[in-house]
Amino acid sequence: MTKSIAIVNANGPLSTNGGKDSLDAALIYGSYEQPVSLFFHADGVFQLIQGNNLSSIEQKDYLKTFEALTFYDIENIYCCGQSLAQRGLEQDFAIEDVQVVNIDDFATKLAEHQIILRF
Repeated sequence: MTKSIAIVNANGPLSTNGGKDSLDAALIYGSYEQPVSLFFHADGVFQLIQGNNLSSIEQKDYLKTFEALTFYDIENIYCCGQSLAQRGLEQDFAIEDVQVVNIDDFATKLAEHQIILRF
């Protein structure tokens, strides 16, 4: 039986390796045709924003790897609208097809998954 997997990102791209690790996990599960959804809230929303420059901290720019998500049929990408608003961020995302949802819908969609991985 196939279980749906939610990968939750709560940390910014410059604070930990969690963003890269979560993206790697998503691509691995996707390569095995597991249903994967990505969720971004709190400082994790910074991972979606255009113009992040990881070279300033000598970290490989993994954010370009987001472009590969469609090749792995990872189409459900959710961003918490409240997290964006709290940080004064616009919906100028580095990747396409991000669904901005309110906090209640975010929680509801997350609860639909059997496995939840937090980064």
